[in-house]
Amino acid sequence: MVLRSIWTGRSAMNAQQQKLDSISNNIANVNTVGYKREDVSFQDLVYESLKRKGYPTNDNQNSILNGTGVKAGNWIRDIEQGNLRSTDSKTDFAIDGEGYFRVTLPDGSKGYERAGSFNINSNGELVDKSGNRLDIEFTEDGQNLLSEGVGFTNDNFSVKEDGEIYLNHNNDSVHYGKINLYSTVSQESLNPIGQNLYTLNQGAQMNGTTKANILQGFVEDSNVDVGKELTDMIVAQRAFEMGSRALKTGDEMWGMINNMKGR
Repeated sequence: MVLRSIWTGRSAMNAQQQKLDSISNNIANVNTVGYKREDVSFQDLVYESLKRKGYPTNDNQNSILNGTGVKAGNWIRDIEQGNLRSTDSKTDFAIDGEGYFRVTLPDGSKGYERAGSFNINSNGELVDKSGNRLDIEFTEDGQNLLSEGVGFTNDNFSVKEDGEIYLNHNNDSVHYGKINLYSTVSQESLNPIGQNLYTLNQGAQMNGTTKANILQGFVEDSNVDVGKELTDMIVAQRAFEMGSRALKTGDEMWGMINNMKGR
């Protein structure tokens, strides 16, 4: 019983520590554009019957069961859409619905993100806050303008809800290209690499999506609810304290046993 008390308290503290870590991360990113809150799942450890015979099993439905605590499971990302906020900046885009923007990372690989707060670099390209270039499917006219060195400026283009880009050039509206959105069947296909970016896990695939619109001049705020995070933090702290008390009780019981043996 002493060992069980110590093990239960220790496992509960480890689980609640991860819960507190996720809450801290969520609160720190409450103002991060496109951020999706994370939560920690919990799993029960072994249950065994108090009247068991032989090895402990989970089949003793008619017996009194004694649990051995919980452990932290996988971190789960909440993909619920955040509020869309107007910025009136032509380089800001928000996804209304499912999907991700695709960008090219410095090593040439592809990354995915919901954060649509872009800038224009010295080459006239749309890039995110980390300098990763937004992937655009250029039309033939767009390719011709690129070869002439014609790129984006802060006021020479517009993006329709379907992602089609039109660029103003020599008083004409040129169909320049399209911003495609990508979706995945399971969020487990995505691997977070920091800076609000994701890469695909090995063997996973991205699909094109038509279930979303692109809104120019808007960004998607994080979906973190500070009130909920603070409430969860209080609950996790209380559970952490209970685990700490279980450890303390186990230590006191061991002390009593050692004293009895010493006599």
